[in-house]
Amino acid sequence: MSDITIQRLNGSFDRWDALLDLILASFAYMNGRIDPPSSALALTPQSLREKARNEIAYVALDGDKIAGCVFCRVEPDSLYIGKLAVLPTAQRKGICKRLLTYAEADARERGLAVLRLETRIELTENHATFAALGFAKTAENRHPGFDRTTSIEMQKFLP
Repeated sequence: MSDITIQRLNGSFDRWDALLDLILASFAYMNGRIDPPSSALALTPQSLREKARNEIAYVALDGDKIAGCVFCRVEPDSLYIGKLAVLPTAQRKGICKRLLTYAEADARERGLAVLRLETRIELTENHATFAALGFAKTAENRHPGFDRTTSIEMQKFLP
């Protein structure tokens, strides 16, 4: 893999179809494994464009190929990490960690000392990955209409 560059999405970004393809490919292993299904399945190029307007978004580029992304939403006490995705063929190469480094810098810039994310209860490998990146489980949540835990919340407290 060549050198990965991280780029903040701005008004000149126009590869929304490719970004959607990346997210869907990255989240495909969840299909049939989590209930309710991932909200990624409802995304469109237009909804991603709108999401990038309202949130902080980064893409990881391997040359001109989109290899990863993260969307971050500013909350009163934290920066919420959402739609963190890495192309399956590019995983285990440090892209997730690099994207989170940019999120951490954004959080600090805004005076926020916590990164927050949610991951599905069934995806225990994600729990382990995020724990290795400094996140700790802080809550169990359930989607509307469910009488069981469907996701866990994890937070990383920034030094």
